[in-house]
Amino acid sequence: MASVEGFYCAERPVYGILCSMKEKEELKRRVLDLANRCYQQNIYTFSGFLNVAEVSDVYAMERELDFVPWKLFGGTEGCEQQMLRFGSEETLGYEEAFPISCVVIRPSAPKFAEELTHRDFLGALMNLGIERDVLGDIIVRGAVGYVFCEDAMADYLEKNITQVRHTTMTTEVTKECPAQAAPQFAEEEFVVSSNRCDAVVSKAYRLSRTQSAELFRAGKIFVNGRQYDRNSGILKAQDIVSVRGFGKFVFRGFLQETKKGRIRVGIARYI
Repeated sequence: MASVEGFYCAERPVYGILCSMKEKEELKRRVLDLANRCYQQNIYTFSGFLNVAEVSDVYAMERELDFVPWKLFGGTEGCEQQMLRFGSEETLGYEEAFPISCVVIRPSAPKFAEELTHRDFLGALMNLGIERDVLGDIIVRGAVGYVFCEDAMADYLEKNITQVRHTTMTTEVTKECPAQAAPQFAEEEFVVSSNRCDAVVSKAYRLSRTQSAELFRAGKIFVNGRQYDRNSGILKAQDIVSVRGFGKFVFRGFLQETKKGRIRVGIARYI
């Protein structure tokens, strides 16, 4: 499904809004269909990978989905692209894992590998003509890429990803998340006037309060997977804050008060 940004035109904002509303309604229909199939047929049902905005829309449907258990998962802790599963062992009598594999893409000759980025790996995948919703997060450690994908796509990727930029690659498929793909963090501390979300976001990404407020208005701030438009909202310890286009961090909370009455807080930035 195309992103809202892909449809939006600055000279025709109404068109962008209509597209966004249409996409939300389409997502809602698909989610409710999966929920009803699980409930009526007593089987697990799964979505494709949902982006961060779609995940937020699912959370907004909690009341409509309270008749069936559901869970979001992306392959490892902290993934932004997540798959939605309806059903549970308690209600269905058996457990069924998420149909997610991890494709490990590494240079055939590491000594001669280029410096590769997330964009490089995504480009190699998109060049295969793959729909984005069959792919989860792409995690890059050095010149190695860890790509979460639907099980049905894993063999195809293993056979067809042979090169990223000019670097020849080998691939391996695993159902277990490699330790290297698990979340890694950079711990940071800084002083803010309060633990309001806008104050922490501004400091974390070196933005002015005006720039921070614009991110809230644009719907680019997410707290614990939910779109967050209350810039004056107070963050709690262990809240996960995602800012589209900037990154993601775990709010560690209050550390100490300074002599001037400000507070020192900590964050763990995903790297």
